Amino acid sequence: MSLQTKTLAFIGAGNMAEAFIRGLLAKQVIAAQQIIATDVRPDRLEQLRRQFKIRTESENAAAARQADVIVLAVKPQQMSAALATLGARPATLIISIAAGITTARLERELGGRAHVVRVMPNTPALVGAGAAALCAGQFAGPEDMQTATAILQAVGIVVPVDEPDLDAVTALSGSGPAYVFLVAEALIQAGVAAGLAPAVARRLAIQTVAGAGRLLAESAAEPAELRRQVTSPGGTTEAAVKVLVDRQLPEIFREAVAAAARRSRELSSAK
Repeated sequence: MSLQTKTLAFIGAGNMAEAFIRGLLAKQVIAAQQIIATDVRPDRLEQLRRQFKIRTESENAAAARQADVIVLAVKPQQMSAALATLGARPATLIISIAAGITTARLERELGGRAHVVRVMPNTPALVGAGAAALCAGQFAGPEDMQTATAILQAVGIVVPVDEPDLDAVTALSGSGPAYVFLVAEALIQAGVAAGLAPAVARRLAIQTVAGAGRLLAESAAEPAELRRQVTSPGGTTEAAVKVLVDRQLPEIFREAVAAAARRSRELSSAK
């Protein structure tokens, strides 16, 4: 799907919006002058103008009037106020990256027949390594989904799902980077406790997490097989993995993801 003839308006210009802008321009998916950003912070808009040569607007409505695609990149609690500035948009593709805001609510607050695609990205999009899932609202068609997918692919991989699955997506990949960062923290602390200097432990732990992730992504083997390959019988890795399994690490992750999914459902129903 080509975006060369489309104008994109980002309503909200925080870190995730910047990640999309950076990815779209780096991959030459779209020209800088086809991107408009709005934000309540004039200094932020000035920064984006200087850095990316995009266009900016101080008013959401002005940006929306020029846009073929609107990306809602505001916080969930700011969504209703942002939508009120846009009015009915029956001919504009609306992409929302706000957690917990359903397509039905977006459609309703945008006049009843808006073409809405809801997306759950994650923070590795900031370095072009994101994992996102998306679903279509009632009135979004195949072309809308293709356009949204083309935008998301500029910053990572994209998986289509049904909207009820977005709570599980939020718990797995949306919140997932925090789980990995916590593992990295724990490895650094464990290395220091084992006698390494903090700087050495940090460097080794971070590269181990990054390298293992890259190997996992580039290998055709399943994670369990890669684990078996590094776990020699009677060796050091087997001793460590036994502790993790005995302490029920897999069950802890299941409980953690279930808790995050449950909280996502609560937030969705509260809006």
